[in-house]
Amino acid sequence: MTSNGPRTRHVTTDRLTVHLTDLRDEGEPVVFVHGNVSSSAFWRTTLSRLPGRYRPIAPDLRGFGGTDPLPVDATRGLRDHADDLHALLTELGAGRAHLVGWSMGGGVVLRYLRDHPAAVRSVTLVNPVSPYGFGGTHGVGGVLNSADGAGSGGATASPEFVKRLAEGDRGEDSPVSPRSVLAGCYVRPPWRPAPEDEEAYVESMLSTRTGDGHYPGDSTVSASWPGVAPGTRGVLNSLSPLYFRIDDLHLIDPKPPVLWIRGDADVIVSDTSLFDLAHLGATGAVPGWDGTPAQPMVAQTRHVLDRYAAEGGAVREVVVADAGHAVHLERPEEFTAALLELLESTRA
Repeated sequence: MTSNGPRTRHVTTDRLTVHLTDLRDEGEPVVFVHGNVSSSAFWRTTLSRLPGRYRPIAPDLRGFGGTDPLPVDATRGLRDHADDLHALLTELGAGRAHLVGWSMGGGVVLRYLRDHPAAVRSVTLVNPVSPYGFGGTHGVGGVLNSADGAGSGGATASPEFVKRLAEGDRGEDSPVSPRSVLAGCYVRPPWRPAPEDEEAYVESMLSTRTGDGHYPGDSTVSASWPGVAPGTRGVLNSLSPLYFRIDDLHLIDPKPPVLWIRGDADVIVSDTSLFDLAHLGATGAVPGWDGTPAQPMVAQTRHVLDRYAAEGGAVREVVVADAGHAVHLERPEEFTAALLELLESTRA
C-alpha cells in the first residue's frame, strides 16, 4: 500500500496500543522518535521529504499524542519508551531500522541502540538529551552533583507551565504558556512555524498527559541544592542521571553509523541550558545557588560519541548555524540533506 501524504493509525503491540503517523508499508524503515512535551506531529513535514525507497514511521510515545497513556517507571531510565518502540517495530515486521531521535527521543534512541545494536541500521540524534540525562551532573563524564540526583527530575519543571499544559492553554499571554515555550525555546526567535503548523504543534504539546506518572513526575526533598531530587515515576525522572546513563555505548557490537545534528542556538540542550537549574542559579534566576556547576550537555554527548568513534563507530557531527532546538523544523533542507546522506551511505 502507498500513500500520497501522512496517515495516522493505531497499532496494538504486546505492551500497549501505539498511535503513529506513517506514509507507506514498504521500504527501509526510518523511525522518527519525538521529544518531550510533543508527539509525532512534530515530524509530519519531515516524513514526506524521504524518497519512496524509505518507509518513514513516527510513533507517539506513551503518555503523548494518541498512544495509550500508561505510566512511566522512571527507574528504568527511558527503557519503558525504548521497549515500547521495540514492541512496535516487532509488530510492524520492520526488521533492522534507521532510528532518528529528537531531544528526549534522542535518549530513547540511545537506549534502544544500547539494548538492540543488531536491530539498528543507523542513528540520527537531533539536539539529543545528554547520554548522562538532564540536569544534576557536571563534567564531560557526567559525574552526579549529589548521590540522590538533586537538581534533576520531576520538580525541575515550571509548575506554571505544567498547570497551563493541563488546562489546555492555547494562548501567548505568559512566557511559560505552551505556545510561548514553542516560539521562544523550541525554535530560535524570531523564526516561527507557518500558522497552520504552529497550531498543530501547540495541539501536540497539549496532548501531553500530566501527573506523577507522566509529565513531569513525582519528586523527593533533598538536603543538597536546590533542595529537590527525582522521584521514581514520570517523564522527567526517567531523564534523570540517577536512572538514565549511556556511558558504555562504545562497547556495543555492531556499531551502526551515527549522525549528530544540532542547532548552535539551542537553549534547551546546551552547555548553558535555560532549563538546567544549576545554570539558572549561576545567572541569579534561581535563589540560593551554592556554586553547583551547570551540566555541559553538548560536551557530554561529544565525549560519549568520541569514545564510540575511537572504538570503530562512524560518527558525523553537523552544527546548523542560527538554529535552535527543533532544527528539523527550522532548517528542513539542511536537516533532510544530512539525514539522506547518512541513509544512502548505509545502502552503499
